[in-house]
Amino acid sequence: MSEIIWDLALIQKYNQSGPRYTSYPTALEFNESYTNEDFIAAANRYPERPLSLYVHIPFCHKLCYFCGCNKVITRHQHKADIYLDYLEKEIKARSELFKNRVATQVHWGGGTPTYLTEEQSARLMKMLKDHFTIADNAEVSIEMDPREIELDMLDHLRNIGFNRISMGVQDFNKAVQKAVNREQDEEFVNALLVRARELGFQSTNLDLIYGLPLQNVESFMFTLHKVIELNPDRLSIFNYAHLPSRFAGQAKIKEDQLPPPETKLEILQKTIETLGNAGYKFIGMDHFAKPDDELAIAQEKGVLHRNFQGYTTQEECDLLGLGVSAISLLGDTYAQNQKELKHYYHDVENLGIALHKGLAMTEEDCLRRDVIKQLICNFKLDFAPIEKQYNIDFKKHFAEDLQLLQPLLEDGLISETETGLQVSPKGRLLIRNICLCFDTYSRAAAKRQQFSRII
Repeated sequence: MSEIIWDLALIQKYNQSGPRYTSYPTALEFNESYTNEDFIAAANRYPERPLSLYVHIPFCHKLCYFCGCNKVITRHQHKADIYLDYLEKEIKARSELFKNRVATQVHWGGGTPTYLTEEQSARLMKMLKDHFTIADNAEVSIEMDPREIELDMLDHLRNIGFNRISMGVQDFNKAVQKAVNREQDEEFVNALLVRARELGFQSTNLDLIYGLPLQNVESFMFTLHKVIELNPDRLSIFNYAHLPSRFAGQAKIKEDQLPPPETKLEILQKTIETLGNAGYKFIGMDHFAKPDDELAIAQEKGVLHRNFQGYTTQEECDLLGLGVSAISLLGDTYAQNQKELKHYYHDVENLGIALHKGLAMTEEDCLRRDVIKQLICNFKLDFAPIEKQYNIDFKKHFAEDLQLLQPLLEDGLISETETGLQVSPKGRLLIRNICLCFDTYSRAAAKRQQFSRII
């Protein structure tokens, strides 16, 4: 794969902890001094921008031991009806701020959005369509758990407007599946993808995780070759971060069954080689796509974007998060709803909304956000547009940051010219280290190991 060069010595040297940069500043900086007045002002700041809607569905039927998502494990389906009652109140309240906006992107995440029955999912989609203007050609995507649905659920999802799906596969090895309490049928995953194409879904994504218990290089290559045969448009391949002190379910994983760091690195190396040979392009960090996929095309054109949903082509959208723990990016502010269901219900019942905390960015925050976004999305940075937009001399303004970047320059991870920065093929895997040099908030936090490891 020509866009990546694997340099083990450099990877081992720089494999510290660091943010994933789905936002800058990261969610660690959100605080409770952010008010609903701040939210309203932010919603009104760029009234011409299109809208991206994110809806969080927290419910899951079973606990996957590796999971670090905000979720509620329950078999009581009526709890989803209660949740939708509260969600409807929040949608009604928040939609008033966006009457003149058009939503060009809708995404349901979780938890497990396909926890909802046909009736419940139809009800939620109707709520969104009743209160927001959704473009005819909008990207409408949903995260799926292939264990708990019937094949004809895809027909229903297509009928109510979904045109993209993302499925968690994690690993096809039965022993690994059992060790993380996520046993699933490989043939059914294949049947879902075949049916999705028949129904005209525009994009399919599969998620894998490396570093799970009982995995080794051979077993993961078995999974990867099976996945390549399934021929998804995109792949997300995540590094498992074992943090049982933060995620209680992970305590059920036996630490002595986890692959050692050197095995994880070999798995990643073989994964990159194998996917490259299969025709997938490395988009960044954990993401791969076919060369004709819009993510790959956007990166080629230098217009790729990144937000809380990962890489996206929807650069100029404001993002409105709805539901428990959902995060919004409006104007130059971030806002997050209450993380616990009982607190979400209490606030929606009494206030109509569930705003918990947020952050209003300074101009310096916005400047650094734009620098980091260009690097992490497009692996390059031109000084001139940044200098013009923020009225700065880049090299003077970022003198300290460029000094921090010096060891990475010397190691060939990135090169600097008079006009910009260019990430090298061997620097692409370490892009988070490069971004960390421009991140005034996270440098100290990274040293305190408050993030997952970069590789």
